[in-house]
Amino acid sequence: MRALFVFSLMAALTNFASAAEEKKIDVSTIVTKADAEKTLGEPVSDARTRNIDGQDGYYSKCNYSSLNPGKSLILHLYRAAPGTPGPRKQFEMLKDGGIILKPVTGLGDKAGVFSGHESGPAKGIMLYVVRGNAFVTVGVGGLIDETAALEKAKGIARKILAKI
Repeated sequence: MRALFVFSLMAALTNFASAAEEKKIDVSTIVTKADAEKTLGEPVSDARTRNIDGQDGYYSKCNYSSLNPGKSLILHLYRAAPGTPGPRKQFEMLKDGGIILKPVTGLGDKAGVFSGHESGPAKGIMLYVVRGNAFVTVGVGGLIDETAALEKAKGIARKILAKI
């Protein structure tokens, strides 16, 4: 009986530790410099990263910029703390703030893309994905072909979602 209790306690602590570690993912370890170069089609600078464990949740941010100015890859992962407005609410707040999102299917619980252009070619897109208590943002800047930029952003988002 005591062995069963100890085993159960160890399993619970392992699950708790795993959940805590999972919460603190650094997106720059998921999407590497090589991934950014493949996405943007040219060499990029080293990642500019920031990981913050705040009262409202955990944030991991990473930006890559092309060595020749004009292209960028922006990555954000937010994991909501219990009792805070979660990713679904933040997603809705984007729309409430006047951002027009085109629905994107096949990613997470809910996803949308913002291209930010009224006329002429897009200079970049922002893909927003909600999955559980996680909110993933992937921005691809400097690519003229909006369809290609979205496909690249979706591939990056899938890579991040696979780790959370």
